[in-house]
Amino acid sequence: MRERAGTGERGEGDSGITDGMTITEVDPRTADPRTRRVREACALLADSVGAAPSLGELARATGTTPDALRRDFRRVLGVSPKQYADGLRVERLRAELRDGRDVTGAMYTAGYGSSSRLYEQSDARLGMTPASYGAGGAGATITYTVVHGPLGALLVARTERGICRIALGDEPAALDALVRDEFPAAAITRDDDALVPVVAEVLRRIAGEEPAVELPVDVRGTAFQLRVWRELQRIPHGETLTYGALAAALGAPGGARAVGQACGSNPVAVVVPCHRVVPANGGLGGYAWGVERKRQLLDRERDAAD
Repeated sequence: MRERAGTGERGEGDSGITDGMTITEVDPRTADPRTRRVREACALLADSVGAAPSLGELARATGTTPDALRRDFRRVLGVSPKQYADGLRVERLRAELRDGRDVTGAMYTAGYGSSSRLYEQSDARLGMTPASYGAGGAGATITYTVVHGPLGALLVARTERGICRIALGDEPAALDALVRDEFPAAAITRDDDALVPVVAEVLRRIAGEEPAVELPVDVRGTAFQLRVWRELQRIPHGETLTYGALAAALGAPGGARAVGQACGSNPVAVVVPCHRVVPANGGLGGYAWGVERKRQLLDRERDAAD
């Protein structure tokens, strides 16, 4: 299952990045040369039709060497030029399929040279085959439940691979509808009994307790988002990390804002603990499900750790 964008999670600082796979307009008079080169290369990739420019072509166009440009991408965006280009290609595929284009036409328009390459990459990013994604999730099977918890209504949904969505809210009906919005043609079933063990483990974590068992997850995101989500799971129980420190740990010290955006796109709250990331200047920062819920999660974890 692909990622769904969250809201309200922001990092501190201004790296010129809006998320892990895009870069905003930068004033050429003040931008760091590395950021400027990456921005120019990103624009070339975004404007390309069919096969993406090679690393050598991007380097020549931006006045640098392939190795230097690869390092620039890693520092500014936290991904390689190839990973960035792959992310753009998947987004083009999604857009074509959403618009009703047939799979073959979408494949060539997005820049895939063969169907084997298409299915290899798109299954990892879409969480289902391209034909299924284009049909609104036809063929995908999702089981979900909505329960009342200490933070309000709690949605837990899973595919055969693992948990694909955890959401918090005030109105159970809104969460009940959430899981159906993106894939209206998927086989979606509410089964409260089947998900009792999974919900119990999620509620344990909401209560501030350390995990009793590992919960498999089935989430899809950009290369940078996946790296951020993995790193979030390494933050010790009861502790927090700043957006900037997390970006530095990923090898992208200028990417605090990118980290914030990746946290905001986390589709499995609590299990992937994006609530443990806070601004360097104090306070709690943002949280897709409300800052008060973030505060309660952190307070409970600190109390349990103490």
